[in-house]
Amino acid sequence: MAEFFKELEAQDGVRMPWNIIPVSTNKEQQQPITSEIPVSAIYTPLTSNSPLLPYPPLRCRTCRSVLNPYSVVDFSSSTWGCPFCFNRNPFLSNYSSSISDTNLPPELFPHSTTVEYLSSSSSSSSSSPPVFLFVVDTCLFSDELDLLKSSLSQALDLISDSSLVGLIAFDSFVRVYELGFPHCTKSYFFNGNKDYSKEQLLDQLSFFVKNPKPSSGVIAGVRDGLSAEDIARFLLPASDCQFTLHSVIEELGNNPWPVGPDHRPARCTGVALRIAAGLLGACFPGSAARIMAFIGGPSTLGPGAIVSRELSEPIRSHKDIDKDSSSAPCYREAVEFYEKLAKQLVHQGHVLDVFASSVDQVGIAEMKVAVEQTGGFVVLSESFGHSVFRDSLKRVFQSGENDLGFSSCGIFEINCSKGVKVQGVIGPCASLEKKGPLCSDTGVGQGHTCAWKMCGLDKSTSICLVFEIAKRETADVVLQSQINQFYFQFLTYYQHSNGQTRLRVTTLSRRWVMGTDNLQELTNGFDQEAAAVVMARLISFKMETQPEFNPQRWADKALINLCSRFGEYQKGNASSFTLPTQLSNFPQFVFHLRRSQFVQVFNNSPDETAYFRMILNRENVSNSIVMIQPSLVSFAFHSQPEPVPLDVSSIAADRILLLDAYFTLVIFHGATIAQWRKAGYHHQPEHQALVHLLQSPKDYSDTIIRERFPIPRLVICDQYGSQARFLLAKLNPSSDGNGPFSGGTNVFTDDVSLSVFLDHLRRLIVH
Repeated sequence: MAEFFKELEAQDGVRMPWNIIPVSTNKEQQQPITSEIPVSAIYTPLTSNSPLLPYPPLRCRTCRSVLNPYSVVDFSSSTWGCPFCFNRNPFLSNYSSSISDTNLPPELFPHSTTVEYLSSSSSSSSSSPPVFLFVVDTCLFSDELDLLKSSLSQALDLISDSSLVGLIAFDSFVRVYELGFPHCTKSYFFNGNKDYSKEQLLDQLSFFVKNPKPSSGVIAGVRDGLSAEDIARFLLPASDCQFTLHSVIEELGNNPWPVGPDHRPARCTGVALRIAAGLLGACFPGSAARIMAFIGGPSTLGPGAIVSRELSEPIRSHKDIDKDSSSAPCYREAVEFYEKLAKQLVHQGHVLDVFASSVDQVGIAEMKVAVEQTGGFVVLSESFGHSVFRDSLKRVFQSGENDLGFSSCGIFEINCSKGVKVQGVIGPCASLEKKGPLCSDTGVGQGHTCAWKMCGLDKSTSICLVFEIAKRETADVVLQSQINQFYFQFLTYYQHSNGQTRLRVTTLSRRWVMGTDNLQELTNGFDQEAAAVVMARLISFKMETQPEFNPQRWADKALINLCSRFGEYQKGNASSFTLPTQLSNFPQFVFHLRRSQFVQVFNNSPDETAYFRMILNRENVSNSIVMIQPSLVSFAFHSQPEPVPLDVSSIAADRILLLDAYFTLVIFHGATIAQWRKAGYHHQPEHQALVHLLQSPKDYSDTIIRERFPIPRLVICDQYGSQARFLLAKLNPSSDGNGPFSGGTNVFTDDVSLSVFLDHLRRLIVH
């Protein structure tokens, strides 16, 4: 069944927990089935290659939905019926002249549930090229700054010649470089302790020296007040400023202002990002532009500062944020600053990306709102020399089969059948505050709207839509047999990476049943992987917005209610409890979710937690389920690589394990394998089998790394070694430390094992 759901995802980019939708009646006394796992969908707009139609879509005159395979066509009258509002619409002349039951347009083919339309005004030559504005932190140690400059120089060589580039550097001041000045390095300085409006920025950058400033109206690009010559002083094609840009990067130096031993460097990250946003908003509003910030420490100066300069004041922790404002004095103000920055960037249609490389926190928790609402990404590493940073930066500008497929300027809209309302979206988007009859009174994530802005999206960008199903007065069997389909239509307007403006339309049909009387049908359509991912996103959202929320209790209650409805058991007999195969893995998904970094914030900083949740909220079901329950593969001499249980009992001295926890890949050598390797047996020609065994997990991990972004951290360790903790922390602790198991290793932990967790679950349900 899981393979069937993956096939649906490959076709339309959609996974739903309930593929047969439960509907409740007003007379039901108990809670609706969907109170635990709501009717929802994980949608990846750009996941698959769909037919590209070179003409505009045909829309319903009433609800504006697009012609789709579920439309009822009357060939005699050349009309089609909308499945959403049941209105009949005429075909245009270009359709009606040739349409017949043997000659259908592509969007009516049964398999064309996802199609793309090319805008008639779209032209890759007329659209502006992508814009990259680099914002570089220079408050770094000399070796770190050298590593960053080396990576930036390599990345610049990968940028296409037509792409526009600009450079801003900052420490206690912000420096905007005039790359179009050929004679020497020229830059404009801004005080890092002061916020600047767009008008102040343009005045100080001398935009109106040659051309008069418009007396009224909004200053926005060449068409509204700015000259192309002035814009090209700061943002110009990479081919025109290659030498200048490389020279400026090489000349970047450390912060010249002395820093006392009991102080942090003066770093004005917030002001630098505000100036970058203002510059792009004035020069290229509504275009495919990205601010790429490279940050090496916490912001300590000006708006957006997360901590003071005194080292005696620690950076806020989770406990500080949960307490009153005096424990984290800068947190609330910094979040408000980045919320305003997010609104500005969303209005302009621009993206904020953050590369944070530091052993300390840099403020990702505060920046999260600006990055997530603009569809940007975060790469978090310990150093600018780490492979996580270097390889991820290269991947951003990589072209070819494994490119990220960046698109921009997206708008997402939805149409639903009567009886379905939208509660909201959890994911990388921002509300357009478009009210309508589809909006539910209950908001989740970006709610109370039926349209969202997606400034940046790529092949893997996924959003979670949460729906509300209206209750019915009675369980009308006749009505259910006649009109038992709910329809959903997702419309994504976006600018393709080649400059074309496109509309992707995905139309779904899902059958509904009365929930309490059709449990077997609901079971057959239940996608337990999608349900676990939706639960993880909901828990992350609630933990951030509801201070008193208890995630473990909420997850346990949802699991107990779901299993008590669909499980079979004898009252009082725990051993009799069984779950259908479609739900058999769901309890262990919840077990691992309760132990995951999304729920357990202990030993994680607020920056790390924000980073993990941002990645969860933008990835599809297949990737997200690996974050929740990592995969474990065994490599041994006399067998092929095979999945093994995520349990300490899988450790053996004569095997190698590969753990894929999404953010981290761990190659774990058993004790015997490690001894042979240290003895150098793999260098001897008679031990080719050992050479192959050692190489196999590396090849396997290389395949994963090539397809993943951000690049995961690779850890190679031995049994009983210090870094073995990366594996042991993820395994089910079936050994409690009181005795050895097959691998000869004990795991000391306060966590209960999966078997104990399941035993308690059975007892609670049957009693």
